[in-house]
Amino acid sequence: MTARRAKRVARVDGSGERRGSPALQGTKGRGHALELPGELTLSKRTTAVIALVESKPGAIGTLFFANRGSLPIAAIYKVMGKMFAIVAVRGGENVILKCDPELVPALKDQYTGVGHRSHLDRRFWISVSLDADVPVGQVKRLISQSYELVCANLTRKQQAELAQSARASDVNQ
Repeated sequence: MTARRAKRVARVDGSGERRGSPALQGTKGRGHALELPGELTLSKRTTAVIALVESKPGAIGTLFFANRGSLPIAAIYKVMGKMFAIVAVRGGENVILKCDPELVPALKDQYTGVGHRSHLDRRFWISVSLDADVPVGQVKRLISQSYELVCANLTRKQQAELAQSARASDVNQ
């Protein structure tokens, strides 16, 4: 088994019990917060970014654990099974977002807090350091843009399901 496959994604359900599984989904957006282990403390900036990402319709978060039994290192957010954000919950304060390839060079030139951090294609994905020179408004715009880029590439059927679930969520709130 490869090291990548050995890494497990787990979710923390309402009981606080960790259940290991390669593909368990976490919680849905719009009022349902991803439950983090009690021993994990997040900064105000990271908490605000997580709240913004979770407010997106259809956003589903999963916790990523590097080693079994350890604390999670990131929260991975997807919409209709497509990833749009990775928020670091341990270590440095950053979020990895999908970005328009034409904006990536300009953002990297303008802000020292924008760069590349992971195995994802550097043409489409950027890492935004939350404790650097990137303004809060710009971080919010980049999160919204990431979500919209992923939603734009969904099939018509997936877009219809997303719109229907967003309407149902609005009615329930």
